[in-house]
Amino acid sequence: MRWDSQQVSGDGVGREQALPGLRGLLRSVRTPEFAGTVFHEVEARSALNEVRGPSPLPFRWTINPYRGCSHACTYCLDPSTLVLMADGRHKPIGDLVIGDEIVGTQPRGTYRRYVETRVLAKWSTSKRAYRVTLDDGTEIIASGDHRFLTERGWKHVVRQAPGEPQRPHLTTNNRMLGFGLGMTAGTYAAPVETVGYQTGYLTGMIRGDGMLFDGTYPERTGRGGSRVTMFRLALADGEGLVHAQALLERAGVRTTRRPFARGTPTRRPIDAIFTARRADVQAIREIISWPAGMERDWAAGFLAGIFDAEGSCSNGVLRISNADDEMLTTTAAALKLLGIPHIRERARTNGVATIRVTGGLAARRRFFALTGPVISRKLGILGDAVKTSTSLRVRSIEDLGRTQEMIDITTGTGDFIANGVISHNCFARNTHTYLELDAGHDFDSQIVVKVNVARVLEKELRSRRWRREPVAMGTNTDPYQRAEGRYRLMPDIVRALARAGTPMSILTKGTVLTRDLPLLAGVARDVPVGLGVSIALLDRGLQHRMEPGTPSPEARLELVRRITDAGLPCGVMVAPVLPLLTDSTEALDTLLARIAEAGARGATVLALHLRPGTREWFLAWLNRERPDLVPAYERLYRRGAYVDPGYRKALSERIGPLLRRHGLAGGVPTIRPAAPPPAEPHGEQLSLLPLPAPGSPAGPPVG
Repeated sequence: MRWDSQQVSGDGVGREQALPGLRGLLRSVRTPEFAGTVFHEVEARSALNEVRGPSPLPFRWTINPYRGCSHACTYCLDPSTLVLMADGRHKPIGDLVIGDEIVGTQPRGTYRRYVETRVLAKWSTSKRAYRVTLDDGTEIIASGDHRFLTERGWKHVVRQAPGEPQRPHLTTNNRMLGFGLGMTAGTYAAPVETVGYQTGYLTGMIRGDGMLFDGTYPERTGRGGSRVTMFRLALADGEGLVHAQALLERAGVRTTRRPFARGTPTRRPIDAIFTARRADVQAIREIISWPAGMERDWAAGFLAGIFDAEGSCSNGVLRISNADDEMLTTTAAALKLLGIPHIRERARTNGVATIRVTGGLAARRRFFALTGPVISRKLGILGDAVKTSTSLRVRSIEDLGRTQEMIDITTGTGDFIANGVISHNCFARNTHTYLELDAGHDFDSQIVVKVNVARVLEKELRSRRWRREPVAMGTNTDPYQRAEGRYRLMPDIVRALARAGTPMSILTKGTVLTRDLPLLAGVARDVPVGLGVSIALLDRGLQHRMEPGTPSPEARLELVRRITDAGLPCGVMVAPVLPLLTDSTEALDTLLARIAEAGARGATVLALHLRPGTREWFLAWLNRERPDLVPAYERLYRRGAYVDPGYRKALSERIGPLLRRHGLAGGVPTIRPAAPPPAEPHGEQLSLLPLPAPGSPAGPPVG
């Protein structure tokens, strides 16, 4: 694995900003090979950790050379990528902040629907850039491992590198889901409020819903009348009223705002802006006079103003209604100039006619982006079904041949709308809290590496108080995650344990273990060595959604074969079994058959355990992927972290015959304690940090 082009934070301020308060921090490393991930290299005070209290686990001691896991992927986008906000507007992803309310999606009933979600985390990295172009002209610049939702499920931008497990990736046969932009993000920005745009907005707003009067009211006595000059604009939506008032003031017209109509149970209160100065009324007349020729910015402003005044967008239809033919003709001309498809419907009996925007959600979003209406209530799409009305087929995928800054976010729904298409984001899990790291992506992106772990371990094992009890690795974080290919901590750990006559077991899902098979086979002649591989399911799609970035089930089965070919006993942890997802007799039977075929000595099957932190992450994932199962999981886990006893009993009754049928009933091979050395009353004192008891929500501080 390459580890070039790494960036190292310096001493002092730079280091403290990388991970404040982490004791023993030497440096923090960033590298393109792990874009979005920071490796915090520390000197630990202890290597061995004790499992406290009564425990069903067959070991008392464990070693965790890493905190956090670099197995997970990150998915990144160009900073200019436009994210759909909950108020219906767009904002570049680079400008988002944690807590922003944006739009995600969730399956609800028959359809996937647009829903409100929040930005939970945000970070930047450097990655190789690819440009994805769609048939409608939408362009997206993303990293190769970013994922988008297509009609065939979630797919990465490009295939995996040669030699790596393959993954679903975009081709020109795929069609993305969403509404698209119909253009690049750079030309989809909100309109600039030029003088022409502002004049157009006031023309549309005031001609659409305002009142201008300059004349004489006759007196009741019939003896002449009173000269009255007045302007009034009354709206129920304060945003439009504030905007119009501000634009008038820029033009030199000052107005007064006051209540116009009280609210009722069926009608919102209405405020209005007024002026009775003759000079102001005359100025307003000049502002809203028809221009000699229609410019693009005036047209955009006019459409925003007339939409705020007389427009609506409901049930998937955007309409602008008016009884004045000149207003309708001007509206149609402005839509044509901006390239927005539309039709004019026949006038009703009251003389009011409607212009309707056609082309589905894509055309409506284009209208909003190019014109910039200010009344948020009319812009949102929350609750609408995800229906693609324009061609979002992938036209091309181009490697731009450069590495650039990329941005990613974590959201409550696990996705967001990027340049008009549904985009995946990084999974967030509530871990690392014992290091005062956030409950978002830090488990995947902030990896603590105990670079001196082998040296500290050797010192602890030399203690005369060490009783050569079995030591387990892989019980907290995977010791053979991808970063082990660079740091190579495990060989020295294995050698130190072997020299001390200490039995060891390793549980992993990482294929990096194959590198150390000759070493493990050699030390197994001197001390007991047990190896376990975690394989929870065979469904590659489900596995990738749950454990992004981890080796595929096929790769893990091949790891079992290589372990057994090396003459080492290997068991498999079929965990976690997911109720109602991976627990069918057929699925378990097929999985156990493949495990036995690979040469495993035994298998242990465990149902999903939802300890605090994991519970929140998993239920959020379930709500995104299978909301129909959420009520069932709430019932099964209503008593806490462990699944309902009735379910455990039923699973055990079904799994027993399957294990016996495939010769796996022995479970994962366990390691036995070696003969302890004679106790020395005055031996060196061990300084060992305890691990939390199983089910405890947090681990110890790094020492």
